[in-house]
This record gives sequence, C-alpha cells and structure tokens, in this order.
Amino acid sequence: MKTVAVVGTQWGDEGKGKIVDMLAADADVVVRFQGGNNAAHTLVVGGKKFVLRLVPAGALHAGKACVIGNGLVVNPVALLGEIAELKRSGHLADDSLFKISYEAHMVMPYHLAIDRAREARAGKRAIGTTGFGIGPAYEDKMARVGMRFEDLIDFKFFEEKLRRNIVEKNAYLKAILKTKPIKADETIDAMKKARRKLMPYLCDTGAYVGEAIASGKRVLFEGAHGTMLDIDHGTYPYVTSSSCVASAVFGGTGIGPGNLEAVLGISKGYTTRVGAGPFPSEFTGYLADSLREEGDEFGAATGRPRRIGWFDAVLARYTARVNGMWALALTKLDVLTGIDPIKICVGYIVKGKRYDDMPPSHRMLINAKPIFEEMPGWSESPAGARTLAELPSSVRRYVERIGELVGVPIAMIGVGKEREATIVVSNPFAD
Repeated sequence: MKTVAVVGTQWGDEGKGKIVDMLAADADVVVRFQGGNNAAHTLVVGGKKFVLRLVPAGALHAGKACVIGNGLVVNPVALLGEIAELKRSGHLADDSLFKISYEAHMVMPYHLAIDRAREARAGKRAIGTTGFGIGPAYEDKMARVGMRFEDLIDFKFFEEKLRRNIVEKNAYLKAILKTKPIKADETIDAMKKARRKLMPYLCDTGAYVGEAIASGKRVLFEGAHGTMLDIDHGTYPYVTSSSCVASAVFGGTGIGPGNLEAVLGISKGYTTRVGAGPFPSEFTGYLADSLREEGDEFGAATGRPRRIGWFDAVLARYTARVNGMWALALTKLDVLTGIDPIKICVGYIVKGKRYDDMPPSHRMLINAKPIFEEMPGWSESPAGARTLAELPSSVRRYVERIGELVGVPIAMIGVGKEREATIVVSNPFAD
C-alpha cells in the first residue's frame, strides 16, 4: 500500500504517535491532517522521551517530509518552540522537508483567553478542554474571520485583520467573560517575529502531497485525538472541535477520496478518556489508580489524570465502521500484566434494552450499563516478546478475542514504551 491513515479509535491517547513513528520509517511523507497542539504524541526513542504536539512523528526519522495540512489550527509560537526543541535534538535538520499549509488557521492569544475563561465560567458544566484555544480557533474558521498562514504574506493586511479581531474579542472577553483583554501591540510584535521564521515553511501542501502520491511515494496520514472525540461522530458535546475520523484526511489535506488505500485504527488494550463525558466501561478505585500509574495515564499535553476503563468492543466496532478500518493496532498490553480476570465490554444495557452496537444517540451512553465478558489475565509480562509466538498464551487469547469482537485483523501489538517493543503482524507499507 502507498497511502495509509492512522486514526485513534477511542477518546484519544491510544498510542498513535508510537505507531506513526514506526510506520514513518517506511514512508516518504508524513502528513498531519487535523487538530492542534491540544493533542500530543509521546514517543520513546533510544531511551529518550519526545512529546510532539504539532510536528508529525516522521520528524524523528531523517529524510522524511513532514507536512502540516490545512485542517489544523496552529499556535505559531508553540510550533516554533517545538521546531527549536527538535532541532536541538538533531531532528528536522533539512528545512526543505518541513511544510505548512498556507490554508491552515492560526491560534491567537485571544483564543486561549476565551477558551480558559469559558471553562472557568461553566464550572461543573465544563467540557474539560485543554484550554489551548483550539475550539475558539475553529469557531473563527467557520465564522470566516480566522487568521490563516496565507495572511502572513502581506503583513500590513495581517495586522489590520488581527487588530479588528482583537477589538471584537476584547469586547467579548470584558463584557461577557469578565476577564482581562488581550494587548494588541504585544500580539502583533510577537507575530512579526514569528513571521520571519515561519514564511520559509509555507507551501501549497495539497499540491505537494498530491504530487507525492502521483509519483508513487508512500504517504502516511497522521490523525490526532480519537474517533469518540470527533465533532460529528463522538460523544457530543464532550468532543474536540475537529473531525478526527479517516474521512477528515481529504478535507484536511486537499487530496481526493480515491487516494487513501488503508486505515489503521489504534486502540489500547484497555480504554481511557480525559475530561467530562460518558464512559460506559469506566472503573474506579485501587485497580484504576494502579493501572493509571503503571500505564503513565496522564495527559501528555496537560498532565491531567486519565479516566480508566476496560476495553470496549462496542465502541471499537463502531469506530471500525466509521473509519472503514483495514486493521487494528493494540497498544500497552504490558500494562495489564498482573490483572486477573480481565474484562471486555461486549454490550450495553440502556433502560432495560440490550445494545450490541452503538446506541443511535450518544446521549444514551450517559445511562448505559456495561455488559462484561471475563477472560483470564496473565502474570508474565509480554514486554520482551517480539513475535506472536513469544507472547504468553493468555495475552494471545485476549488479542484474538478482541479481533473477533471488533471484526478486523490485529496488525500490531504494543508491549512496551520503546519503538522496538511492538510486534508487527502486518505492515501496510511492506505487506
């Protein structure tokens, strides 16, 4: 296969970064197609931890083109900080291989101020956003007042547009949200400095990716968040502000639907989510606390503790359908070591009725009671396994059962944090 998309199948934090990093070794171009720096991919390479929020995970491989597509909202200052940090580590050495879409939108300081003030004002009704301004930036995109990278070409035009926006946003911040206004001159000065560094990266990324596909290059599309955080298909309103499913590849990069050959879904061997919202397979108490610590289940972008639940096969079947998944990659199987029995959610009961598939309304999940199937756990860690044959038998049975319940093949199995701690059953670029 030449074109592959990687998407999350839960509420994000599934370990997509590690899988994208692995597949990037065989790709020529890695393209991020949605979201912002509210998502973070944590990678461990050579014992060193990297946290990538905007730059595609292909940056950790020399000679790979990394593209930020038009579907993103990008905090320019945060992006430059990330680029600088990667360069200090010896990555992103060739500036000609890093591309930013002219059509991508920018996250401005007033977006962060609005995001945080709204959450504080909402109190118990807060959605649980990261406070990084992503939602307000997407709002401006849809309201047709957003700041795009193409606006930087003519800085006089950019400044006039930005000042108009700041006047309007400050009125809202002061009168409605009762918080401090944004200082226009400081924002403009910061953007003037950022502009000099950002302009060389700007590119018609749709044409660039299209030409790469036409010439037979292998292109990897990297998603952020997870399907259940999708603005349309997730647990609305407890979702992110962009489309996280595979179809977003097309709108977020400028390529046509016929150009995507495979979708690889990523899922943990259990389930987590951050923030508020329904979570049918959730459990709490000592076991949840222990698993959270063992799995380092704290937000890479915010540090917030993640809620913990058993693997949800109903949710996984739904996300397989929504994304047209070719296969599933399971991560963090090693974290479940020592838990016996292990549960899998195979259905829901909502007001006395059983659902083996996702209920027609996501609001029904608020009252959904999980139906669990129990399986034997394992005491021997699978962390050292590098082939299916080396996996403890209980782990193999658990993996096989998940494949049966979800209805798609298992392509990869993660058994540790390191890049190498992954069993590759099927590589879409190599098979």
